[in-house]
Amino acid sequence: MKLYNSASHQKEEFVPHTPGKVSMYTCGPTVYHFAHIGNLRSYIMEDVLEKFLRYDGYDVKRVMNITDVGHLASDADTGEDKMVKGAKREHKSVLEIAQFYTDAFFADCRKLNIKYPDVVQPATGMIDDYIKVISKLLDTGYAYFAGGNVYFDTSKLKQYYVFNDHDEEDLAVGVREGVEEDLNKRNKNDFVLWFTKSKFEDQALKWDSPWGVGYPGWHIECSCISMKYNGEYLDIHCGGIDNAFPHHTNEIAQSEAYLGHPWCKYWMHVHHLNTNHGKMSKSSGEFLTVSLLEEKGYDPLVYRFFCLQSHYRKSLIFSWENLDNAKTAYDKLVSRVAALSDDPAPVDEAAAAKYKAAFIEAVGNDLNTSLGVTALYDVLKADVNDATKRALIGSFDQVLGLDLLEKAAALREKASAPAEGAEEIEALITQRLEAKKAKDWAKADAIRDQLKAMGVEIKDSKEGTTWTRV
Repeated sequence: MKLYNSASHQKEEFVPHTPGKVSMYTCGPTVYHFAHIGNLRSYIMEDVLEKFLRYDGYDVKRVMNITDVGHLASDADTGEDKMVKGAKREHKSVLEIAQFYTDAFFADCRKLNIKYPDVVQPATGMIDDYIKVISKLLDTGYAYFAGGNVYFDTSKLKQYYVFNDHDEEDLAVGVREGVEEDLNKRNKNDFVLWFTKSKFEDQALKWDSPWGVGYPGWHIECSCISMKYNGEYLDIHCGGIDNAFPHHTNEIAQSEAYLGHPWCKYWMHVHHLNTNHGKMSKSSGEFLTVSLLEEKGYDPLVYRFFCLQSHYRKSLIFSWENLDNAKTAYDKLVSRVAALSDDPAPVDEAAAAKYKAAFIEAVGNDLNTSLGVTALYDVLKADVNDATKRALIGSFDQVLGLDLLEKAAALREKASAPAEGAEEIEALITQRLEAKKAKDWAKADAIRDQLKAMGVEIKDSKEGTTWTRV
């Protein structure tokens, strides 16, 4: 397998620390609101990566955090805690908000066929680990206490920037343009490891520490959670491209300063889902969630299919027209699978092995899911029996997660089911035809609406009126 490594800026052959085993960490959600479908693009692609690694024979352990404290409104450690912001918005406690939106996140994941990670760790459950790591960073001179907070000292590093070509002069203040300067910092790029009550009196969740009552910074959480469950050497760290800086940059800095050796071999970053107006966010435009897609009549797996048609390192433009195109293609794909016969012939193992090898080569080339989907179509066009085609489709779908065999079976069952209510439908169509002949358009439209409410779609043509259930 080859994977583009954001840290080296090139595609590399994937070689884990331990042969046959993969330690994998994915940045989880900050559970202050519903995840929008832009957030979920990252989790879909990370899910495909995990499933492909398992498909290719690796033993994978995927760890994910839940950020329920410490993530401030700005990634530059300024502004209000996002969890407190959510609690104020809904007049609930922070813990109530965290539980509700954690459950909502994993409900969305189930609808999108995203596998539940092997380990899910809320940030609030690791306070002792943060204190242990921060204490060592202070002892070794990589951190300092100032103005009530503990900061990481980036000047002690040989290299701070990893994922880009910035230098210290690139950022005038803090780590984002327009961020108010923190005068407690020794260096512009230093970041907070622990906040205390001296600065955040209204923080809902606070714990005792050697530096006063306070709470951890966002960046320290992921490092400690990963090290606890995946050990000192991590194979793959995933996340959205917006996390590369400062979040992942800071993770590397503090983790390697604490460990004293390189930490993570491969960094995978999924690029943004954009609208025609720019990057998708919770604060601008229509708040696009899985629930909204369902309300508009889309199967969530249509959105998964939409994401798989593009490469994860390219920005993807979302529009309802683009999603409609994906729906049409997905429905046609399901229909083609449903049209396969129940061929009792044995699977052609030699042919199957050839197509599986092609699928592994395609998806194993930096997670090229669009070529993985193409491999599905190649199977459907192949000169092999339908039993072999069904076996291959089921095999590839272990990675792609499109439920093709299940959807096809449901479609076939629906098509073969008795036409319940057919007489009533035909009678209404006849009444509508008579109304149209009498030029009673209001009645004709009313009957069409009645049929639509019954789940029946009608189409008029020169040959007459046909109907289908939808």
